[in-house]
Amino acid sequence: MAIKKDTLDQLLAGRDPKEVFNKDGLFDELKKALAERVLNAEIDDHLEGEAAEGRKNHRNGYSNKNVITETSKLDIRIPRDREGTFDPKLIARYQRRFPGFDEKIVSMYARGMTVR
Repeated sequence: MAIKKDTLDQLLAGRDPKEVFNKDGLFDELKKALAERVLNAEIDDHLEGEAAEGRKNHRNGYSNKNVITETSKLDIRIPRDREGTFDPKLIARYQRRFPGFDEKIVSMYARGMTVR
């Protein structure tokens, strides 16, 4: 999947290209946004599965988690459910260090995971 030139231009607008890969730069923002998007897709899938089983579970806000990757420290919002049965696959419960974070995000998209 190629990212469109216009999308890249929008992301880079008003930024110093030399700072894109710096700590808290565009690359870290993208990693955070992608991780949160995947986590939201995971909980949607989880809740759909529970509804199919006749359970009445719903979203119940977010909790913040600091995750340390090879290149940065990210503050990620992890979605919660009322029943407490949601166990994220991308970033497991109690996991703080995340070696291979970048590769895992890319591989999830390469496998064609549906992200809403």
